[in-house]
Amino acid sequence: MASWETLVAFATVTILVAYFPGPALLYTAAQTISHGRKAGLMAMLGIHLGCYLHVFAAAFGLSAVFKHVPELYMAVKIAGALYLIWIGIGMIRSRLGSPDQPVAPPKTVKRALLDSFIVEVLNPKVALFFIALLPQFVDPAAALPVWAQFLILGTIVNFAFSSADLVTVFGASLVVGAMKKTKASFAFGRWIGGSLMIALGLKLATDRG
Repeated sequence: MASWETLVAFATVTILVAYFPGPALLYTAAQTISHGRKAGLMAMLGIHLGCYLHVFAAAFGLSAVFKHVPELYMAVKIAGALYLIWIGIGMIRSRLGSPDQPVAPPKTVKRALLDSFIVEVLNPKVALFFIALLPQFVDPAAALPVWAQFLILGTIVNFAFSSADLVTVFGASLVVGAMKKTKASFAFGRWIGGSLMIALGLKLATDRG
């Protein structure tokens, strides 16, 4: 597929990008702080599954549409931003239970999976990221078809992203454990998570990139 030098460069770039604090890490942290570790893990899974759509789109050239149709890019970006803001408002307005009860009911945990999948799919920057990164490490002269190389490299990147999300979930779980001691700190955690979601939505909507 590529030389060892290229593969080492790919691994280095992947790790740096995956573990650099970005929207996905903040999103999983917000879900975990607001609804607990299970919701955080479901958010991580939702992002992981949604990311595969971008990988497939990049492999078969569909993501290039965003580069050539800026109106579509803007529409998808705004839709994703509004959805994030809506999730954040829902977190802040959610009713509180007792601090010694589970942080989130099963319905909320399952909803975290769906919300995360939708948020990831509605983020056109992920699509542009893959079509900008992956071609740098694809070898058109290799025996393996280009689309297959895209899928393999994209899958590796996706798992790297998810490993960083997993670290974030367990780190945020420690914060949740401290906040569950009192109802006031528990409420504050919901406000933190919701505010992070709203801030991410506003950043996505106003970012010119």
